[in-house]
Amino acid sequence: MGGGREVSISLDGVRDKNVMQLKKLNTVLFPVRYNDKYYADALASGDFTKLAYYSDICVGSIACRLEKKESRAVRVYIMTLGVLAPYRGVGIGTRLLNHVIDLCSKQNIQEIYLHVQTNNDDAVNFYKKFGFEITETVNNYYKNIDPPDCFVLSKFITQSPVKK
Repeated sequence: MGGGREVSISLDGVRDKNVMQLKKLNTVLFPVRYNDKYYADALASGDFTKLAYYSDICVGSIACRLEKKESRAVRVYIMTLGVLAPYRGVGIGTRLLNHVIDLCSKQNIQEIYLHVQTNNDDAVNFYKKFGFEITETVNNYYKNIDPPDCFVLSKFITQSPVKK
């Protein structure tokens, strides 16, 4: 990829007119098929769901769901984050995840969490670099993939005091 020249990575929102891009990426990236509710949640999350472009080629995405907790606080669930294999390692996943973390900070959302298959060391290590911690192991979470177990990774965002 590199070759020393600067390549532009840009993010774009997911809307009705480009949701097919997200569907195509998910088909290639993930071993499960997502239902209509997944796409409705992704669209409803607004800025929390983004497509990533590498020199105008759609190569990755993050799709989130906003959840209200009993305390009325909102938390963000990362449903999917993926980058096509040839484009990994150039900062696209980092850009997508930082976008969501920054948005949470700006909107005073204090918790982000996700599920990761227990054998996906690359994903676990990626999220740990951003301060996520394994907070739970769920047995038999996945129905049609092996292993069926997952980790719950969570990040709690502390709001920085406003500078005067």
